[in-house]
Amino acid sequence: MSDFSLEEMLRRDPRNEWIARNRLHPLHDTVLSAEQGERRGPSGLLRKDPHLVGFIGPNGIKRIDRADVFSSVGAELAGKKRSTEAKAVSLPWHIVENPAGYIMVVADMVGGRLTRHDKDILGLAHQLATEKAAVAVVLVCFGESKETQFDLAGVDRLIHLAGQEFNGFAPEARLAALEQIETQFYPDYWLFPDSVNGGADLASRLAARLGERPATQAWQVNGTQTLCRGASSSVDIRRATPRILMLLEECADAIDSTRHQALPLQIKPLAALKKSNGSSKMLDRGMIDVDASAVPLAEAEFILSAGNGIHNWNQFHAAAAALGATEGASRVAVDDGFMPRERQVGASGTWVTARVYLAVGISGAIQHMQGIGQCDKVVAINTDAGCDMVKRADLAVIADSDAVLAELTKLANAFMASKQQTSSKQGEKSDAA
Repeated sequence: MSDFSLEEMLRRDPRNEWIARNRLHPLHDTVLSAEQGERRGPSGLLRKDPHLVGFIGPNGIKRIDRADVFSSVGAELAGKKRSTEAKAVSLPWHIVENPAGYIMVVADMVGGRLTRHDKDILGLAHQLATEKAAVAVVLVCFGESKETQFDLAGVDRLIHLAGQEFNGFAPEARLAALEQIETQFYPDYWLFPDSVNGGADLASRLAARLGERPATQAWQVNGTQTLCRGASSSVDIRRATPRILMLLEECADAIDSTRHQALPLQIKPLAALKKSNGSSKMLDRGMIDVDASAVPLAEAEFILSAGNGIHNWNQFHAAAAALGATEGASRVAVDDGFMPRERQVGASGTWVTARVYLAVGISGAIQHMQGIGQCDKVVAINTDAGCDMVKRADLAVIADSDAVLAELTKLANAFMASKQQTSSKQGEKSDAA
């Protein structure tokens, strides 16, 4: 006779099973929380409830953790009412108390904020830091900073040089600062973005001054070997890892699982700048005004793109001129003859990498979404709150495009008028002086 006891028998509760299937029942959430994500189906087998599996990530999207790393988070949220609101996730701290070495990351900081390229390089710096003990990743940035999340980007220490002499195109002052950092800390590595925003130029100057042979177009790096792109990215060149590296985008994954101290790191007064008494052989005269309509789509930083929702094309062109944006269009607008073929954005047109992509009246076909995949910020203006472009956008305005573009044009013209008035008053003061 079997030793199986009555206590070991699996018993079903038909009433609870019925409540679990009826989402409108007042005890529905209570029964689901008691089952902790699993319930017994009509056949007696355990079934996972897909509504309770996973957890809500910091951006409000449900994530299913198949590695069971955040199982405690999922269990905690299983007993609560399901919500699409963003939940704050507490990240573990990465602390380097007394650094025995440093890895310097000189960021582009376009617009005063860390770019995606900068964050990838910070991720690579931490990969190199794991090969040695107690190494801190230091971010070096110049000029105005608007970044508020250095701790989440992987910055252990921060050197922020905000003097007036570092603003704009100031390679001499910045090079003098890097030389001072080299003398004071002698870092294990210097990491620069291989970009047209100043990283490649400054890295080349530092390498020439220190007598180092840098690695350019590097995309796979460890403590011993570096893989670089060559011959227009058609071949890979393997070499020993140098101290100065110019890195491509996506050279590593950005930091997203730890939080860092981002403590300020002080450097000694810049002796080279004092000796020069502020004199420089190069003078920055500011940015040159460029006709936005003449900028190729692939190189544009700000794109105003039109879709099938645009009916007043004269207003669209006026808004692009007032905002200083390069015009783009969806395939529908191009096929209908409203925009030339070279202005088509998407997989069947031009892949764009704009810092800001403003999509007006574009629903978001799959080819178009592929073409804007590398854009930093996407803003959507549409009357359909459920379209794919609104779901992709960082900021969405659900309103009529004519009214929004009219208001944007008005604000842009008012801003430019006030700017011109201010500059004219400053000119009058300087003439009077």
